[in-house]
Amino acid sequence: MKWIKAQWRETLAHLDLPLLLIVCVLSGIGLASIYSATASDGFWKLDRQIINMLGAAAVMLTVARTPPQTMMRYAVPLYVLGVVLLVAVALFGIVVNGSRRWISLIVVRIQPSEIMKVAMPMMLAWYFHKHESVLRARHYATAALLLIVPVVFILKQPDLGTSLLILAAGFFVIFFAGLPWKVMFALAAVLGAALPMAWTLLHDYQRRRVMTLLDPTSDPLGAGYHIIQSTIAIGSGGTLGKGWLNGTQTHLEFIPEKHTDFIFAVFSEEWGLLGNGVLLILFTLLVGRGLMISAAAPTMFSRLLAGAVTLTLFIYAFVNMGMVSGILPVVGVPLPFISYGGTALITLMLGVGILMSIHTHRMLVKK
Repeated sequence: MKWIKAQWRETLAHLDLPLLLIVCVLSGIGLASIYSATASDGFWKLDRQIINMLGAAAVMLTVARTPPQTMMRYAVPLYVLGVVLLVAVALFGIVVNGSRRWISLIVVRIQPSEIMKVAMPMMLAWYFHKHESVLRARHYATAALLLIVPVVFILKQPDLGTSLLILAAGFFVIFFAGLPWKVMFALAAVLGAALPMAWTLLHDYQRRRVMTLLDPTSDPLGAGYHIIQSTIAIGSGGTLGKGWLNGTQTHLEFIPEKHTDFIFAVFSEEWGLLGNGVLLILFTLLVGRGLMISAAAPTMFSRLLAGAVTLTLFIYAFVNMGMVSGILPVVGVPLPFISYGGTALITLMLGVGILMSIHTHRMLVKK
């Protein structure tokens, strides 16, 4: 019993309580929304999500107790493993619904792009930490190359949503490492000039998503159906919402993917503008707490990694809410801690564990 109490106290010492409280509140909102979205199907999805959360919490606690120095040692092997698996997917991957994103390893099937969501910021943070005292233009160019290689492989699968998330995570590390503003303005100008060429490189379904964003009514029963129904649900929620379990768009099965990518529409219909405001405040507090941890981190590796993890959480929330609201194209990005799913939740909780580990390490350094 004493050993259990000692282990529990040591575990609590590695937790950032404000961050943990925010994540718990968001997760509770997620469970309530998933139950509402899947009430007609019974409790099995809710039960499975609770199991997913327990598994993700175990991952978070394990990572929270892992020193940042240990993470730094695994940055390069994890990145190399991720790239090797992406190459294996390109050569031997399993095709599902026209996308080659998975690879079978004996008894399990994995999606290597999920590994890169963590491996990429860790690798770039390690690289800049190693060259902290002598950063030159060539180091930023090398970091860009390290970022582009896996992103290209993921784009070829094709998986535009994941590739953009990994690109954003890597860019945040490069930005926090001191990328000059004039370089960023130059990159923005080049990207703007390259948009016509990029349009021709998109797959048909990707171009269709962009055109649907501009005019969903052009195909109301096809590509535009998701956006039309989700915006109807959000608008019908009004100021105070229709109340939990009372969303008509939800329970009459108009909202597609209502427990995963479009769960924000379910929440908005039931809780209205007021509920959305509370949700935005919670995500703002989450990002703010993460940036505080990043700013106070004692090493460059910790600072860059914490900053990248935090802004990646922001990108998840911004893109999901934007696509459900009809202001961004539809991509497969879940709403953090709210959407149903195991793999994405584990990735998110791993990021929270990293933030907690960095916070704890800073406190120990102070002592």
